[in-house]
Amino acid sequence: MNRACGVACLMVGLTGIFATGARAWADDPVKFDLAGPKVDVQVQRGKVTLPISLVPNLLAGDQLHVKADLPSTQSNHLLLIVAFLRGTTNEPPEDWFHEIDTWNKKTVEGTTITVPQGAEQVLMFIAPETGGDFKTLRGAVRGRPGLFIRAAAGLNEASFEQQRIQHYLAAMKKVDSTDSKVIADRSGKLAQTLGLKPNPDCFKQPVAQQVTCLTQGSVPVLLNDGHEMTVSEAISSPTAQDLAANASYTPQAGLGLYSAYVGAIVDVVHIVSTMRTAQYQYIPALALPEGSTLNLKLNAPPSFLNPKSVIVIALPAVQAASLPPLKLMNQDEVSCLKNPKMAIQIKGAPLVFSTSLAHDMVLHLNRIGGAVDMPLEADAEQGGLVLAPEQKRKLLDDTMTKANDAIKPQGKAASPTDMTVTGTVEGFWGFDHFEGPAVTLQQVDGKDWKIVGDAQLMAGQDRKFNLTGSGTACVEHIALSPAQGAKDAKDIDVKYVPAKDDGKPKKDTLALDVSLKSVKPGGYSLAIKQFGDDRQSVPVTVYSTDIKLDALTVHAGDQTAVLTGKGLGGVVSVELDGQTFTSSPGSDDATVHLSAKAAVTPKDGDEAKAKLKDGRVLPVKVTVAAARPGLTLASMHASSAPESGTLPVVLSGKDEIPLNGTLTFVVTTKEVFAHSQKIEIATANEAAKITLSLADSSLVLQDDHTAVVTLNPLKSFGQSAFGPLAMRAVAADGTTGEWTRLGILVRTPQISAIKCTTADAPTCEMEGKNLFLVQSFGSEKNFAKSVEIPTGFAQGEFAVPTPADGVTLYLKLRDDPGAVALVKLATPISAVPAANIH
Repeated sequence: MNRACGVACLMVGLTGIFATGARAWADDPVKFDLAGPKVDVQVQRGKVTLPISLVPNLLAGDQLHVKADLPSTQSNHLLLIVAFLRGTTNEPPEDWFHEIDTWNKKTVEGTTITVPQGAEQVLMFIAPETGGDFKTLRGAVRGRPGLFIRAAAGLNEASFEQQRIQHYLAAMKKVDSTDSKVIADRSGKLAQTLGLKPNPDCFKQPVAQQVTCLTQGSVPVLLNDGHEMTVSEAISSPTAQDLAANASYTPQAGLGLYSAYVGAIVDVVHIVSTMRTAQYQYIPALALPEGSTLNLKLNAPPSFLNPKSVIVIALPAVQAASLPPLKLMNQDEVSCLKNPKMAIQIKGAPLVFSTSLAHDMVLHLNRIGGAVDMPLEADAEQGGLVLAPEQKRKLLDDTMTKANDAIKPQGKAASPTDMTVTGTVEGFWGFDHFEGPAVTLQQVDGKDWKIVGDAQLMAGQDRKFNLTGSGTACVEHIALSPAQGAKDAKDIDVKYVPAKDDGKPKKDTLALDVSLKSVKPGGYSLAIKQFGDDRQSVPVTVYSTDIKLDALTVHAGDQTAVLTGKGLGGVVSVELDGQTFTSSPGSDDATVHLSAKAAVTPKDGDEAKAKLKDGRVLPVKVTVAAARPGLTLASMHASSAPESGTLPVVLSGKDEIPLNGTLTFVVTTKEVFAHSQKIEIATANEAAKITLSLADSSLVLQDDHTAVVTLNPLKSFGQSAFGPLAMRAVAADGTTGEWTRLGILVRTPQISAIKCTTADAPTCEMEGKNLFLVQSFGSEKNFAKSVEIPTGFAQGEFAVPTPADGVTLYLKLRDDPGAVALVKLATPISAVPAANIH
């Protein structure tokens, strides 16, 4: 046969050794899923007695206390035989076989058997009672001791591996998730800790089906360890015989690591396949200890008819203890004593996690004022040894206590206020004390946190950077926390691992990975929570990636500038030539208009500093344009021209310009007024505008530096023009100067008559056009008695208050409600007979 083996071949091979007839074992894997009888075993060495689950090895002189744990309804008499073996070519003496009649009242409480000098292996047989059964079984074992030694070693190894598998499956059933990544991560940690290699394809199935997938066929799916050996390789290997002969000396095969001799055992199927009699067939049993009870798992149902079944059970080998070679997963790792779930990551001994052989483990701390022992327990799911604070240390006897305390702290002990303290993992492997690796532990909170390197965080991007502190082992959680008062903002978890430099750990440094895809620019902090109540924070700023500064354009000798780019809503101000430029009206995300208190004349290509809302200061290149054309307002005069037959409305505002009048103003320039230069006059937001030039009669040069402008606003702008009016120069190339305010353009109503009945009448009747241009009428200047014209009014008549002085009516115009205008009656009310007052 040319098929990869492993522990599956071992287990199926053992079945081939003891099963009836020839078996196509390679293509018919067998599961050990039948419950067999139970046997209670305790081992006494000196004054200490341990249950079999805590015993990895036996020594000559050990007292075995054995009894069958059979149900009270057991009707068939079963014979229990304990046999000691001493070598593949050295048959054991007859007195090394002990017969226990389980139905006999003398053996109900158990039988004590002493391990003889020279013994190397121990087997137990359970067989139906028949005439000559004990002698027959004894003769079979003595006749071929090598085969049974090999069987004992194989059964021991298979039992250990089965315990690892069961531990793995039990832990995987606890995974409460359908996330394949979570399942794979948990499986990976368990497999590494227990020394298994699961089939990764099983993770694609639901958790409920993974157990079947991982154990389909038989054990080999899980125990694909890379040490497989085909049957032909096992038979032809020159070391096969040596491996088989030495099997009895390696009962735990590397303390649970993969056995190097597993493949060699496969050839036993061919060598002893004929070992079968008409009276007996052999059934291998995997022993799964729990306390002092051996729970047996069988691969075939026992038979009480010929050939009757003999159940074969292996006990720990008789040899010196091979202590677990515990090693730290990472020699440079520092664990946190304040972490209630602290796990010391170890490797090298899967059986520490899958069995009870390692027990009474402690973390022996070297502290000033006396050493401290903290109970430990193995946790395969955590991948290491974890603190068991609720577990009371169980002292086996004075000898073990002295052994555990014999190791003294090395070097200077640490004070409880020191950052770190050293500790040593100690415990017992069966009856023997062992010392594990030394561990460095952080016992106080870290502090002095700061970000190192380039840690500029940009919104919408993932960012990696390092965080340092006086101690990083006790960090429990890190989050990016928004500034206080931020609406609808949530903390964002930050991933972190110990930082490395060229593959080596960097002391007191964490490598952070922050996702900023849903984070807005602004102020934040790294909230660092350590085990316990300690919380500290490090302020950070998240910047916007949407901001791009193209150029800052400024005219020589100007106090305004234009910033162009992208996302400019995040710009607060720009510093240039000692002046601070701030945003002006008319800005948007692509163009920002800026102004300063004083004019600047930078050099083309200079660099300005733009301050952003997120706290950054970014450089921006300056483009200097030619000086703007400038105008200075020397004087201005506005006169109204009411229509014939109407009462004149007198404006009182100092800078009011009547729409239905004439505007004349004089401007001067520093440079010669170029004939190509124009003057632009416009209302707010350039809703109405006009451009004048020397070609127009409205613009006349008085001299080379002075121009007189005459303008009819109504003709130039139309009847709907109103509000602030300004002018600016326009050069031949289109360059515009700064706006200079001229005044407020106002419209006035055309009042044809005000009719009053008597001086004491509350109202008079007003007639005219465009009365809606008035906001309110008042009988006095203080508008104590007034009436408002409602919005939407369009009639030609309106009741107004009777003038208090009999002649003057006051108005507030809609175009300039802050100023008070007036209109006078043609004849005072008191000078005219009541019947003729109008």
